[in-house]
Amino acid sequence: MPIDESRPFQPVNIAVLTVSDTRSLAEDRSGDTLVARLTAAGHRLADRKLLRDETDEIAAQLAAWIDDPAIDVVISTGGTGVTGRDVTPEAFERVLEKRIEGFGELFRMLSYQTIGTSTMQSRALGGVARGTYLFALPGSTGAVKDAWDGILSTQLDIRHRPCNLVELMPRLQEHLRRAG
Repeated sequence: MPIDESRPFQPVNIAVLTVSDTRSLAEDRSGDTLVARLTAAGHRLADRKLLRDETDEIAAQLAAWIDDPAIDVVISTGGTGVTGRDVTPEAFERVLEKRIEGFGELFRMLSYQTIGTSTMQSRALGGVARGTYLFALPGSTGAVKDAWDGILSTQLDIRHRPCNLVELMPRLQEHLRRAG
């Protein structure tokens, strides 16, 4: 899909959350990979945290970032599998207003090309809450690369045609303006 070079690039403010019971920020290769890619693309790292696989803590952090007007996008890595401790999607469900179904579907299609049928174990998802985009990625560097390189790098670039998520940002809360 083409990038319209006649339009100026518009950086977005992105918060990165790593969900892991076993890693620290010093050992967070998937988070480091995500931060390196988003900053290389020209976006701003608004905040970064690492939390254990605890639904309440994850949901509370997501809610805090959603309420922060300086954060446009939240991307998490980790906790999207099917084991008992994988609770990131459940935390996201507590705060999402709308799901972006196509994100998870497209992620698994791209991931299939890399890891085959193992991609079915991923519960990667995307959505919107109070004007903030949220994306939950698996915790591997490969998954982060697939999601960023194959989807998010273009959808978070206002120059991407025929359409992108950035140009929709001013309209994400229009339902609230009508109600008030």
